[in-house]
Amino acid sequence: MKEIETQSEKFLASKSEKRLHRWGFKDSGFELDGEKSVTFSGNRYEVSGTSMPDFIPYIENVLGIEFNKSDELFPVSDKPVKPSEIHEEFLSEVKNSFDGDRFTMEDIERLIHSHGQETFMDIYKVLYKSIERMVDLVFYPESEEEVRKFIELASKHNVCLIPYGGGTNVTRALTIPENEKRMVVSVDMRRMSKIEWINKEDRRVCVQAGITGGELIELLKQEGFTIGHEPDSVELSTVGGWVATNASGMKKNRYGNIEDIVENINLVSPKGVVKQIEPISRGSIGFKPQNILFGSEGNIGIITKVILKIHEIPNSQKYNSVIFKDWNDGIGFMKELSKTNYIPASVRLVDNIQFRFGQALKPRPDGIKKYKSKIEKFFVTKVKGFDPDKMCAVTIVMEGTTREVNHQEKNITKLAKKHGGVIGGSGNGKRGYMLTYAIAYVRDFAAKYQIMGETMETTVPWSKIQDVIDATTKKLETLHQENNLPGKPYISYRIPQIYHTGVCIYFMLGISVKGVSDPEEKFSKIEHSMRKVIIEHGGSISHHHGVGKLRKDFIPDMLSKTSIDLVREMKKAHDPSNIFGASNGILANDINSEGS
Repeated sequence: MKEIETQSEKFLASKSEKRLHRWGFKDSGFELDGEKSVTFSGNRYEVSGTSMPDFIPYIENVLGIEFNKSDELFPVSDKPVKPSEIHEEFLSEVKNSFDGDRFTMEDIERLIHSHGQETFMDIYKVLYKSIERMVDLVFYPESEEEVRKFIELASKHNVCLIPYGGGTNVTRALTIPENEKRMVVSVDMRRMSKIEWINKEDRRVCVQAGITGGELIELLKQEGFTIGHEPDSVELSTVGGWVATNASGMKKNRYGNIEDIVENINLVSPKGVVKQIEPISRGSIGFKPQNILFGSEGNIGIITKVILKIHEIPNSQKYNSVIFKDWNDGIGFMKELSKTNYIPASVRLVDNIQFRFGQALKPRPDGIKKYKSKIEKFFVTKVKGFDPDKMCAVTIVMEGTTREVNHQEKNITKLAKKHGGVIGGSGNGKRGYMLTYAIAYVRDFAAKYQIMGETMETTVPWSKIQDVIDATTKKLETLHQENNLPGKPYISYRIPQIYHTGVCIYFMLGISVKGVSDPEEKFSKIEHSMRKVIIEHGGSISHHHGVGKLRKDFIPDMLSKTSIDLVREMKKAHDPSNIFGASNGILANDINSEGS
């Protein structure tokens, strides 16, 4: 099958529909439509155009503060940008080797490519303060051959390269290392966004690494297929980024995580192209070099091409939801579900605080909807005796043949009732699932009014779920008090993924920083301390966000010194000049091998 194009014009980050620095698209986001009422703008999401009069009161309640419109912070309009550090001989060869539209040194392009989406040192700094070190040039390759040639020039002149996908990382992976003195170039892959071929019989697709999840889903849909990989960032993140961070998707129960979906990867390094000659369904071929590319975080080369499994679009899809009396009942349901043969494509348990947050993002019902809402609330709270401040909820997505979906629905309903659950219906299930994409915009709205928020996620054995939650909650409360911060801290959690031996826990954090000096520094230290507690109580560094520079200090808590040395020796042999000098994760310069 011939190549499928995704772009009619050449991509340029500063001219795209994506926000320049904040999360998401320019036409979407939470906006005040009164003193204490919020509307979600645009028309991309199910909540778009919805007025949410309960959102601000919810924030005031959980943070113990009074929300004031006058607290609004305004971004630095004339952002400080230092001149590029230029290697003249390198730049001259670049100009002679490539068309002028392949590279730029415009200030706005350099600034966009010098940060990701981590709250404190990325977004807060770029919006309200300044970024100390910026990339010196941005390069937009349009083929694997151009990538190869550019790396060759960088190696010749000892120029540092940092690969750039969708810019959605939340681990400071794009931050330039403090000790990096060379010219630094960001290599933005988003012009390499074609589907190179689809093999419908073998159910494989070959895509260039710069294609975003949103683009890929739409193009495959036209052919009757899907990959089924839907991380929260799917609209904006790229396939190459999924591999580089070892990503997970919301429907992994049916389609797998990224390492289950990928069958071949092309990565161009200073030594050449790392790849299998052909994709293999499964093979015992000795060492598989492509396995080290998952989670490589830009440290050893540039991912240019990926071969993925595809699936025919399922002919049946159903949503559902369940309300449980409390968190323990929800956990009991999730654990028993993990032992069955009817696990749905996606199943997510949210705690009471997140459940109430979801309710706060709804419009107030009127007419018959108001009457129906009162009946439902009466049934749950009065008839079933659920405490509104303790109940939690599960959202469910089922996909497959009609027979498969009916089997799942029947047995999940039966299991939910066994654990005292009340079926919430498909409408609530779909809304809960789709709300994920809009919730990502909350952080930047809150930050405008001096409320800092961040997320943390980890993998935890079934036996240690509550230990990790309790210890993390207690630590945040202690640190909030020690730092004499306003109001009270916000922490909520959900379980978005279940496994045979454990779960992913996803925390949402929030703190009012009104009147606090250098809040990004304080909250960053709080997050670091909380991560340490998570690991001490049995959690991992990360389930799907990755390591970057944010969590590098905890690598020795995950890997033995010999394991660390193995990867570092491989790096030295393959990239002796450290051309790919992002220094993320295991290859950070200042890891203490004795652990955190």
